[in-house]
Amino acid sequence: MKFLDQIAEYLFIKKKEKVEGESKFTKYMHGMNRISIYMFLIVILIMLFKAFILPMIRK
Repeated sequence: MKFLDQIAEYLFIKKKEKVEGESKFTKYMHGMNRISIYMFLIVILIMLFKAFILPMIRK
């Protein structure tokens, strides 16, 4: 469960624990990684929609 807690903290789903010594550049890096993960998930949803839902609608 610790793995899922870390992912939830990383994606702002769960409140993050304070980490001492985290520089602003590390925060920027984590922000960019969050954006790329969200974009990846959105594209996966779009691809699944096009592959499965659209063919059902067109019939």
